[in-house]
Amino acid sequence: MRYQVTVRYGGRRQRYHTYAVDATDAGTALEVAAAQMPAEIRADADLVELREAVDPETRSYVGA
Repeated sequence: MRYQVTVRYGGRRQRYHTYAVDATDAGTALEVAAAQMPAEIRADADLVELREAVDPETRSYVGA
């Protein structure tokens, strides 16, 4: 399964880094996400969000 990871970092000047990981379950995805998090943002990260990635081919749009 593909998961989207969003990391908030930067203290008062909040910034976001988003990337995708592939894993069999959410726990494994968290481990993979931690391993792939860029070293330069690790010390400033204060929030990490993990969610299933949206498949653009199956996504429904309002009014479509």
